[in-house]
Amino acid sequence: MGWDFRPAARSPDLLRLMRNAKAYFALIVGWCALAGPAAFAASDSATTTLDKYFDGLTTLRASFTQRVKDARGKEVESSSGTLIVSRPGKFRWEIQPKAGGAGQLLVADGKNVWFFDRDLEQVTVKPVDTALSSTPAMLLSGAGDLHQNFVLTSGGTRDGLDWVLVEPRKGEADFRRALFGFSKGNLQRMIIDDRLGQTATIDLQSVARNAKVAPEEVSFTPPAGTDVIGKPVS
Repeated sequence: MGWDFRPAARSPDLLRLMRNAKAYFALIVGWCALAGPAAFAASDSATTTLDKYFDGLTTLRASFTQRVKDARGKEVESSSGTLIVSRPGKFRWEIQPKAGGAGQLLVADGKNVWFFDRDLEQVTVKPVDTALSSTPAMLLSGAGDLHQNFVLTSGGTRDGLDWVLVEPRKGEADFRRALFGFSKGNLQRMIIDDRLGQTATIDLQSVARNAKVAPEEVSFTPPAGTDVIGKPVS
């Protein structure tokens, strides 16, 4: 089963949002491509491992490492962080680049999406329905109907993981394709293919399913003295 990473026409939203403060609301996190439709045994109407994983999921807490490669396969970024999901519609994604810096924080509180770049002391905010349309973050947080927004097909087995391919139904979505990798039904890896041909591989560790999430973990108030771009909805 071949995986194809090729450049596309325009840049992503949510993928670069998580990776680069300057590109945040231009767009951040997408996922990977397989050779072609013949590689998939299941149809979109079939129940995938991802459907089963989301069944009964209310919260998700994990640490992660992330590696980003450009279209030529050269690693351009390495980072680590934490992910908290509270379904429906809330999550917290905190990232610390290994190259240094104060890091970045992305929070969806159910109404707004907040991006805080600590190095720039700058906060960007957008209504959640605008910022999360057809993004992997929306998929994880359960902010929209799964099969209405995405096509899901079985991606077979590779590297000891069972894969599910996710493709957005809308052409203006923030990522091209995504792979979710499972081991014994547990989510372990996400591979994101963005619209510039860059690929982010996210490995999850210390995953806690349906653990307690405090309300303040998925809410955000801009720190005093930071610049705020955009206006939140109440």
